[in-house]
Amino acid sequence: MPVLRITMRKIKEVLRLKLEAKLSHAQIAAALNLSKGVVTKYVGLAAIAGLDWSAIQGQDEATLERQLLAAPKKPPAYVQPDYGRMHQELRRKGMTLMLLWEEHRADHADSQTYSYTQFCVHYRRFAKLLKRSMRQIHRAGEKLFIDFAGPTMALTDGSRAHIFVAAMGASSYTFACATPSETMIDWLESTVRALHFYGGVPQLIVPDNPRAIVADANRYEPRSNDTVLDFARHYGTSVLPARPYHPQDKAKAESAVQIVERWIMARLRHQRFASIHEVNAAILPLLHQLNARLFQKLPGSRASTFLSLDAPALMPLPLQRYEIAQFKTVKAHIDYHVEVERHRYSVPHALVGQVLEARITTHVVEILHRGQRIASHARNRKQGGFTTVSSHMPAAHRAHMQWTPDRLIQWGLSIGPATAEAVTQLLEKHRHPEHGYRACLGLLSLAKRYGKPRLEVACSVALQMGTCQYRHVRDILANNRDTNNQVTTGDWISPHHAHVRGPSYYQ
Repeated sequence: MPVLRITMRKIKEVLRLKLEAKLSHAQIAAALNLSKGVVTKYVGLAAIAGLDWSAIQGQDEATLERQLLAAPKKPPAYVQPDYGRMHQELRRKGMTLMLLWEEHRADHADSQTYSYTQFCVHYRRFAKLLKRSMRQIHRAGEKLFIDFAGPTMALTDGSRAHIFVAAMGASSYTFACATPSETMIDWLESTVRALHFYGGVPQLIVPDNPRAIVADANRYEPRSNDTVLDFARHYGTSVLPARPYHPQDKAKAESAVQIVERWIMARLRHQRFASIHEVNAAILPLLHQLNARLFQKLPGSRASTFLSLDAPALMPLPLQRYEIAQFKTVKAHIDYHVEVERHRYSVPHALVGQVLEARITTHVVEILHRGQRIASHARNRKQGGFTTVSSHMPAAHRAHMQWTPDRLIQWGLSIGPATAEAVTQLLEKHRHPEHGYRACLGLLSLAKRYGKPRLEVACSVALQMGTCQYRHVRDILANNRDTNNQVTTGDWISPHHAHVRGPSYYQ
């Protein structure tokens, strides 16, 4: 299998954004920091494999990799239309792509030609290359623009409240809230609040290029950090940062920020607030008034336009709100544990030596292998501790964990009281009973070779001699001293013998 330059998780994200979100190749490339050629390649491989998003969604990354990279069938040679001439023909009144396609098929009846759908796809790809500029036309439910206002609001403790602003592309329906700063957590938590304010999820979220959420503020291929990509996957959307120094890419956000500054922040300038919560309580009624204001040149308001255009086109919210997650590269050590914040969490023992990825939230630590969750633990902040799931352990280790003093003594009692006394004394000889497990197992294993009756007699002989060690009992059996000495349990123990404490002593 060839080595991939990008992870299958990112390839799966490419296919989701194309097949489910219906984004263009350029938008996908910009959102995921890939070239358009790479996007085209994997979308094409999915098409050749006959995969749609419903088939891809439930597959793990290994299966998807095998299907995409299987040797493709060589496509038939198609007669290439003269798209340049056709582009000129389309300027004629009444000319359609359907008519041009029918004429092309008639002219090449003896050759392989594209279907109408593929004909249109190739023509539109050609037509995009001719464009020199783009006028933004926002489709319903497509984009949510987000930004922070420049001015801040003073709090009585001397700190400042930063104002987050969001606006829908088609309706300009506006949301605003106060945050203590402009960190990545503030950006994402405010965006989560905005999504729940709107009651749905747009296909694209367009921020500026803040360092808090953009790992590489490249002019052509800005790249969001891993936590932002995880947030986008949770809500089934994509984050597409605007180009640096190009305010026209986020004109809606610029306009919304200006309106919030004038219609909300200016009205609150004489009030004094003790906390962020008080600022948000004061913003909310003004926000409703702002969205209810009628447009000057268009019918309706932001609120009414949102209800008629954006709201029906938004994707549904997931059942759970997003919880901020951080990612860390970890390695499964020889003890099949990975270390996160100096605490060790178990993973399946078969992954020893593998480089894995830890997804860390407030309450949970998830371990991912090639994008697939293979372990989930409650987060434990005890440094130096271990959190282990028994199913992650090798069979031999699980068997060892099942041994307890109670179980060993019960096994000994099933053979006889002398054997139980020998096991008890072996456990008492050590400061920690676990240190005597191996000797007890060795002693009890003699029953397989010599039988339970002989082991019981041999333990009686050993106890009379003042010993209970494995090698002494073994030698008694090997030399047949248990058959030469007629002993009974009454010769060395009474029903109330002080040494027999019973299993309850170790519980």
